[in-house]
Amino acid sequence: MGDRIAVGIIGASGYGGIQLVRLLLDHPYADITYLGGEGSAGRPYTELYPHLQGRVNLTVESVDVAAIGDRTQVVFLSLPNGLALTLAPQLLARGCKVLDLSADYRFQNLKTYTQWYGTERDDAAIAAQAVYGLPELYRDRIAKSSLIGCPGCYPTASLLALAPLIKQGLIEPNTAIIDAKSGTSGGGRQGKVNLLLAEADNSVAAYNVARHRHTPEIEAICSDLSGQSVLVQFTPHLIPMPRGILATVYATLRDPGLVREDLITIYQAFYRHSPWVSILPPGIYPQTKWAWGTNACFIGIEVDERTGRVIVMSAIDNLMKGQAAQAIQCLNIMMGWPETLGLPQVAFYP
Repeated sequence: MGDRIAVGIIGASGYGGIQLVRLLLDHPYADITYLGGEGSAGRPYTELYPHLQGRVNLTVESVDVAAIGDRTQVVFLSLPNGLALTLAPQLLARGCKVLDLSADYRFQNLKTYTQWYGTERDDAAIAAQAVYGLPELYRDRIAKSSLIGCPGCYPTASLLALAPLIKQGLIEPNTAIIDAKSGTSGGGRQGKVNLLLAEADNSVAAYNVARHRHTPEIEAICSDLSGQSVLVQFTPHLIPMPRGILATVYATLRDPGLVREDLITIYQAFYRHSPWVSILPPGIYPQTKWAWGTNACFIGIEVDERTGRVIVMSAIDNLMKGQAAQAIQCLNIMMGWPETLGLPQVAFYP
């Protein structure tokens, strides 16, 4: 199938980094040769994650582009927004393939990025080469690219629910409302008051209402799929569980005569070549636990004939299909390997 490849992870100490390490340890064609991060540089990786004793013998290193270029063929950037844009051009110049898990290369329109993320850009030529890393929508482009802007977790769940409706013009433009709920790991590993057990447990709360940074990302892809500008209403919520996202999408149908079974057939056809997306039978609605630890997305569909709205529910693991596992799915496509290679397919249940 192919030779083994040397892989580096910059930002290895966070939740995204540890997911990548765990998955790549079990990947049949990948060898982790570099773990990078400024905050934990000089520390053995097993000091950060003791449960990997005997599995990982690497020390976290300071970021040295020359060393990374010499020792790796593929680099995952699991960094805060605004850092990958300084590293990716240098790594590409040294012949590395780059998969960025931040927002830096998710936008073709860099003015949108600057508006929502506050960082001015001068790398338009590099950004134009980037492909949005949602394989179910851009598989062919990913296969030909060396720079992937991996989607956010909320956009992954939301876009997989919305894409067939948008692409085929089944809903009235600008009527989509996304109500999404995520586990606390979406906030990262650094200490934050709102993620403390005493603060988050036994409580559900909306946040960043009408101003969450994933909104323009969802809108940009919906606009690309529809061929016209699309606005969505997106509201995220924090749920007191470690991982998982459930996105519930509401939209007004253009054809009020469409019934649930029609839409299930349409979705099954749309995702017929997508091994990670499961369209559920009538009356079955997804649960986040079904996707835990896997790259799967479960989609349930309902039609409210009284209101003329479609309701689509999408469940993923935010750290897997919403982050690290999807990045490895993209890597598999880039290398010409099966999309399922090296990725867990069945959740640890219950």
